[in-house]
Amino acid sequence: MAFDKRAWLDRLKKMFVGFDRPLALTVFLLLCVGIVTLYSASIDVPGRVEDQLRNILLTFVLMWVLATIPPQTLMRFAVPLYTFGIAMLVAVALFGVTKKGAKRWINVGVVVQPSEILKIATPLMLAWYYQRRESSMRWYDFIVGFVILLVPVGMIAKQPDLGTAVLVFAAGLFVIYFAGLSFKLIVPVLIAAVIGIGLVATFQEKICQPQVQWPLMHDYQKHRICTLLDPTSDPLGKGFHTIQAVIAIGSGGPLGKGWLKGTQAHLDFIPEKHTDFIFAVFSEEFGLAGELVLLTLYTALIARGLYIAANGSTLFGRLLAGSLTMAFFTYAFVNVGMVSGILPVVGVPLPFMSYGGTALTTLGIAVGLIMSVGRQKRLMKS
Repeated sequence: MAFDKRAWLDRLKKMFVGFDRPLALTVFLLLCVGIVTLYSASIDVPGRVEDQLRNILLTFVLMWVLATIPPQTLMRFAVPLYTFGIAMLVAVALFGVTKKGAKRWINVGVVVQPSEILKIATPLMLAWYYQRRESSMRWYDFIVGFVILLVPVGMIAKQPDLGTAVLVFAAGLFVIYFAGLSFKLIVPVLIAAVIGIGLVATFQEKICQPQVQWPLMHDYQKHRICTLLDPTSDPLGKGFHTIQAVIAIGSGGPLGKGWLKGTQAHLDFIPEKHTDFIFAVFSEEFGLAGELVLLTLYTALIARGLYIAANGSTLFGRLLAGSLTMAFFTYAFVNVGMVSGILPVVGVPLPFMSYGGTALTTLGIAVGLIMSVGRQKRLMKS
């Protein structure tokens, strides 16, 4: 039987009909930049790049699978996935594995971190809820939304895992805001936050004393904030991360020192250089020019995601795609701010750059869900 090239190409196109090409291309370019940087950051650790390449392959498979699932089908998983995630957090609190003073993991044959599930399950659940309430939205629906959001955020923060709690809170808050929460209600909170930050900065010498206890915060969290305000107060401890990262970023200059030529990274001054602080490695080797290229790619990623969200055919799709897209912004903003010394060190990876299978898988799932929303719109037009 003769080989029908046109029929084969048509079948191949149908397989990838869910892929949004601009979004997929942007993610691919970010992953390429990430692999190049990871190679330099992990040159003394054989196998790490190969592991990340396997993670990337799995990520694209998940993106492809989820991009082909209609949003109406995704809605059916909202309540079960959210309930399962909360149940797993309860199991962590009761039977969790403790590492370095934090109880974030549970052993189910393999050690897993259930809080990662809530990065997807929480905005999915909130988008489902507001889709159900679309025709009869009332003021109390936003209170219900905050309850749905604060349950997992509070449980994750108690582990303690402030970085993940911030990411889950941000993703859920964007759903509530896009659902119609008035910006006038957010402004007072922002003003209070600015005043609080100003007071902490003004009275840091008094309130950062060891004997002073901060309400609702662990000592290590207080120490992180105080060290952020003055890294030199603990230059060989908590301040070491920030000081060395800022040195690496500044020493990169306009064009950087060149690939594989970063001294801060290769002399092991930068801690966690393959994960949370990979931006410092990239900045030292590629300089301001590289940073601008990287930020342009993140801007393109966010812009494309918001475009897909704005054109979603249902409220569920618009809320889900919009919140997940803004979650990428939160990831990038918090990580770059943390490494640059303007935000506390909270353990947030740089999207598609940092090494790690769990975080990369979560990001790939988010991109697949956004593509699913875009695919539904294209199918309705065709």
